[in-house]
Amino acid sequence: MGHGGNVIDELMADHREVEEMFARIQAMTAGGQQLRDVVDEVTIELVRHSVAEEQYLYPAVREHIQGGDRLADKEIADHGRVEEILKQLEQMEIADAQMSKVLQRLMDEVAAHVQDEENSLFPMLRQACTTEQLDDLGDKIRRAKSMAPTRPHPAAPDSPMASKLLAPGAGLVDRARDFVTGRGKS
Repeated sequence: MGHGGNVIDELMADHREVEEMFARIQAMTAGGQQLRDVVDEVTIELVRHSVAEEQYLYPAVREHIQGGDRLADKEIADHGRVEEILKQLEQMEIADAQMSKVLQRLMDEVAAHVQDEENSLFPMLRQACTTEQLDDLGDKIRRAKSMAPTRPHPAAPDSPMASKLLAPGAGLVDRARDFVTGRGKS
């Protein structure tokens, strides 16, 4: 978390980090606590990333890109599907026979979302915004990720204003729970 650079560099670094975690999951020959730990890492990263995008990236898309409302709405819908899958994974036992199927659904959803952002959305944003705007968005994204929740909250409002108001509180509670349980420390 917090790679540095403009918003596109920051988010693409997040994408590579999640892809690496997915590769670790796919390389595992057994489940157990090791799999739970990596699933928790993926969840933490994806939730923080999504919250930050919803707070700052998608409002910028709406403002700067022609047809931005439609694009932002599609990306937020993608996040909703991912968050539902993350919630399902959080509630599953690692030994559950459906775990690998649900993990594959998650990887497929995230891969499609990443491809869409990197091949379509990011080039449009790079063309529509100044270097300063992209750098400022990168700073805002990093700050948002540092305060964002670490667990999926699919019922939480996804409007930027509601997220900016509620996410820090949910993030504080999530981080406290993580500290007590040791989640995300491996």
